Amino acid sequence: MNSPRMRRVCLLLAAALLTAAVAFAQPTPPVAKIIPKVDTSFGDIRTDNYYWLREKTSPDVISYLEAENAYTDSVMKHTDPLQKKLYDEMLGRIKETDLTVPVKHDDYYYYSRTEEGKPYSIYCRKYKSLDSAEQVILDVNELAKGHDYLAVGVLDVSPNHQMLAYAYDTAGSERLALRFKDLKTGVVLPEVIGNTTYETSWSTDNKTLFYVTLDDAARAYKLWRHTLGEDPAKDVLVYHEPDSAFSVGITLSKDKAFLLMRLTSLVSSEVRYVAADKPAGEFRTIEPRRPQVEYEVEHIDKRFIIRTNDNALNFRLVEAPEKNPSRNSWKDILPHRDSVLVEGMDLFKEYLVVFERRNGLPQLRVSRWKDGNLHYVQFDEPVYNFYPMGNPDFNSHIVRYNYTSLVTPSSVYDYDMTARTRELKKQQEVLGGYDPTQYQSERLFAPAPDGKLVPISLVYKKGLERDGNNPMLLYGYGAYGISSDPNFSSNRLSLFDRGFIYAIAHVRGGSELGRQWYEDGKLLHKKNGFTDFIACADYLISQKYTSEEKLAISGGSAGGLLMGAVTVMRPDLFAVVVADVPFVDVINTMLDESLPLTVEEFEEWGNPKVEEYYRYMRSYSPYDNTVPKVYPALLATGGLNDPRVSYWEPSKWVARLRSVKTDSNRLLLKINMEAGHGGLSGRYGRLKEIAFEYAFIFDILGIRR
Repeated sequence: MNSPRMRRVCLLLAAALLTAAVAFAQPTPPVAKIIPKVDTSFGDIRTDNYYWLREKTSPDVISYLEAENAYTDSVMKHTDPLQKKLYDEMLGRIKETDLTVPVKHDDYYYYSRTEEGKPYSIYCRKYKSLDSAEQVILDVNELAKGHDYLAVGVLDVSPNHQMLAYAYDTAGSERLALRFKDLKTGVVLPEVIGNTTYETSWSTDNKTLFYVTLDDAARAYKLWRHTLGEDPAKDVLVYHEPDSAFSVGITLSKDKAFLLMRLTSLVSSEVRYVAADKPAGEFRTIEPRRPQVEYEVEHIDKRFIIRTNDNALNFRLVEAPEKNPSRNSWKDILPHRDSVLVEGMDLFKEYLVVFERRNGLPQLRVSRWKDGNLHYVQFDEPVYNFYPMGNPDFNSHIVRYNYTSLVTPSSVYDYDMTARTRELKKQQEVLGGYDPTQYQSERLFAPAPDGKLVPISLVYKKGLERDGNNPMLLYGYGAYGISSDPNFSSNRLSLFDRGFIYAIAHVRGGSELGRQWYEDGKLLHKKNGFTDFIACADYLISQKYTSEEKLAISGGSAGGLLMGAVTVMRPDLFAVVVADVPFVDVINTMLDESLPLTVEEFEEWGNPKVEEYYRYMRSYSPYDNTVPKVYPALLATGGLNDPRVSYWEPSKWVARLRSVKTDSNRLLLKINMEAGHGGLSGRYGRLKEIAFEYAFIFDILGIRR
């Protein structure tokens, strides 16, 4: 009994029993009940077995979601040490007690700061000098007490700097509560206005605030005028937008001359204006809305400066006299150019700043009003990004911007437009000794099936060998004309330290290569973005940056649709998929006009009540095209209170995947029961979510450290 052979037999038996015990202890995934619902739109029979998951208030739905979350927690339990390690790594790179670069606005310097251990920002200001005493205007940590979730959506100081309008959300629903604080006394006024949006603007009388409320479908549809100290029930309805494809916005021109009401759809806009010191006046229209014509407005020296795509695919700038600003008075000040996209503008008393995009990269164009003298700001790297920061001082000759790249941390610069010099005000500090010279970024171009070259931005640690054995995380978005620019994230160092390459596929649907790049990735061209992403993955594999067995992909919201579509189209190409708040139930969502965003987004996806669009959307909707086959490991996330992509989209998709997939690859659903589209609130909550997703990817790819 004590012989070596018997000991070996006993060890083998013990191992077998342990394996059996572990297998027996493996959690069982929830099984969603099947309640068929049949749709026969245009003669196409669609059976939706999980339509019932839309019933948010149903105890059965909540029980099912809780069961999915419990299953996810159980399956991922063994990664808890890895998640903690990743969280500690990422947190350890952040300077927890920090402050932003102060922005001078009239006699005040405004900034925000964070304190170690506190999840939210503290907003502050100083009077006349940075050496003066600090005044806290809003401590979000105090505001968040008693709430599991809190997001501030409005922080708007009156022109005389004496009153603060602020609005916040405690559920993730993006329906905000608007409040007022007297910055002289520190007293919060009693009036509370609910169901508001991110849109507010003060009149220059310093007692009138304009705000916008939401309809049942979460569309910004009514503009109101509130007078401080009065009962909000007496607020004046200024405008009601009846067209469900349009939303209402409000802003104050930079020179504080006019209040500008914006009425916008995805493809059309209209701007109305009233003198900022006469808030009870009647708003007048600059140019009535026309299909497929967009414009936005600023004001200087008795004329309006207008950015428009009227006869200009990539947009142009025109000016119009204040007394007659309609289209027949428009005069070009920056004509349309086929190779340059005009993305935005900023006006100063002496200078016009234009934000452009050429060959996939953003540019900063500066010209002087009096003589047209023109120059471009030069940037140091071949692949980079920048975006404008707070520039409230109309009289300044300094434009502030934030510069970053895949290897350069966020860097705030003040650029002197007269001297043509720049000053680095602050660079994001990465604790732990980050050395950007140890990392390499590249720009590649992958051939798409139709011959278009799709840009890819990628970054990795120097010394990496292109032998096909490198793990890679490939990100994509591709919608609404939003460009996925190469920004720095210290969190990715946890990837690079484990041999990862991080890459961005700049697929059609964004505007990286101009407005046409967007037009070629929407409506009846939407599938171009999916095939572009697949082409990027194929190219990176062919060039031996990675392999099918080492390739992870991720995207969220409309990027989650991208993840769902490519997973259904080419499941063999990816080892692991992370789809955050994914828009995957395209047909059902776009058929329901009571849902937030649906009608507004007919111009992005199409209206499935029109047969041509129905059949096209039906051909790619991930939920409708999930059929029996082998799928990669997948994590789908959602937020119970998400007004943009309903929680039931990832929930239904996972339920259908469970019922048809022919593999044993991991499939997890994680629904945040107390948040919305952006996940957990607060910086620590977000780090925990990233650590969880990284741990999921690492575990699937066999990375244990």
